[in-house]
Amino acid sequence: MIRGIHHVAIHVRNLDQMIQFYRDAFGFELLGAGFEWNNQEKLDLILDVPGSAARQAMMRAGTCYVELFEFSAPAPESDRPLRPYDKGYTHICVDVTDIEFEYERLKSLGMTFGHSEPVDVGIVKTIYGRDPEGNIIEIQQTAAHCEVKLEDLTLAACALPE
Repeated sequence: MIRGIHHVAIHVRNLDQMIQFYRDAFGFELLGAGFEWNNQEKLDLILDVPGSAARQAMMRAGTCYVELFEFSAPAPESDRPLRPYDKGYTHICVDVTDIEFEYERLKSLGMTFGHSEPVDVGIVKTIYGRDPEGNIIEIQQTAAHCEVKLEDLTLAACALPE
């Protein structure tokens, strides 16, 4: 039985800086001390990356976990952050209750945005931005009539089976 998505993982260049950013920007709390490895057979097998070396941190906010990795080996093929149209996982979305306030607050913490304000498309106000390392984060505020509100997911997760 699939119960839902557990976490989103993000490869970062500076783990300590990004832990602080996700804590200050979105209220994520660091869980445990994290771990690090260097060329460990089991982790190389799990990741399918021979000779890997990295540090890891798991963070939580509400019903969402974010796992941050800072790899020191192997070297990435590109330092360019993914764009919304690149193949692969390209962004996480954070649900907010006052998008205009959060837009300004997140800019003050180092996020950059391609537009001067969030865009209202009826069922949601939204905007894509980038964290200080260029990873894409969508900020959204759902309208009352939106069919995919975060509170509906949270309530569903708490419902008892019949």
